Amino acid sequence: MPIAKALRRALLEHRVALGKVAPGAFPVVSKIGSVLVYLFENGKKGGDVHGFGDAVFFTLVQLLTVSSSLKNPVTAAGKVVHVVLEAWAIFIVTAVAGSFASFFTSGDSS
Repeated sequence: MPIAKALRRALLEHRVALGKVAPGAFPVVSKIGSVLVYLFENGKKGGDVHGFGDAVFFTLVQLLTVSSSLKNPVTAAGKVVHVVLEAWAIFIVTAVAGSFASFFTSGDSS
């Protein structure tokens, strides 16, 4: 049983750490993503990014929604950034959902 208690304590600490890290990481990821989208997609023929504001909008839409009506990136590097942004969004959504599930299914022993 000591292993189970140690594992439970580690999972609870991880949940607390995720709750502190994820909100702070969102602005960093969105800024880096916006700059990368701007650098790779700005002014490319067939793309929707025509300035830094468009890059910020594209990045935030990808991080906050499942799908959008925006055109997909046209450059290979832009597509890589797009996939990374989507993967990050999926990770955060599942981590938050897991934290809620963990909170509601297991009582806090302290």
